[in-house]
Amino acid sequence: MSTFTLYELPYSANALEPIISAQTLSFHHGKHLQGYVNNLNNLIVGTPYENMPLEEIVRKADGGILNNAGQILNHNLYFGQFAVSKEDNAPKGKLAEAIIAQFGSFDAFQAEFVSKGTALFGSGWVWLSADAEGGLVITQETNAANPVQRGLKPLLTFDVWEHAYYLDYQNRRADHLNALWAIVNWDVIAERYR
Repeated sequence: MSTFTLYELPYSANALEPIISAQTLSFHHGKHLQGYVNNLNNLIVGTPYENMPLEEIVRKADGGILNNAGQILNHNLYFGQFAVSKEDNAPKGKLAEAIIAQFGSFDAFQAEFVSKGTALFGSGWVWLSADAEGGLVITQETNAANPVQRGLKPLLTFDVWEHAYYLDYQNRRADHLNALWAIVNWDVIAERYR
């Protein structure tokens, strides 16, 4: 039987400040994500999902199992894509070329990504994903949905559930999304794109 565990952060609790505070990280990672892990482990016992990898569960499940598995996958990708803030943070190499080819410029990509994240009604995620040919697409995914359900390869995501930003930004979702660019670890995103 598979037992899912809490994703181990590759940085300290205060490493992403002031973009994401240690307090937000503590609640978001230590409480919300831990809750999804606990729930999924309880829900899959005695089901066909108990020996499946996480992505396969997300592709095949529905209801509470999908909600918890999707949130684990989404949060693992989200927390794994950040690093200490740096200036002029931008992708390089093939990923940068693909972004420019698809969106015209890195600035245009950022503007569309933030616009779609800001405009998503309610709770969910905005994603940059790759299709089977390596083409890039931005999608809005509600609640616990993930691009793998559409046959896409998820690369980058910003969480627009209020628990991801409310302690630091209150209702200023766009401010939060714009601030996140400084802590994206583009090496991780490029590795996902390969």
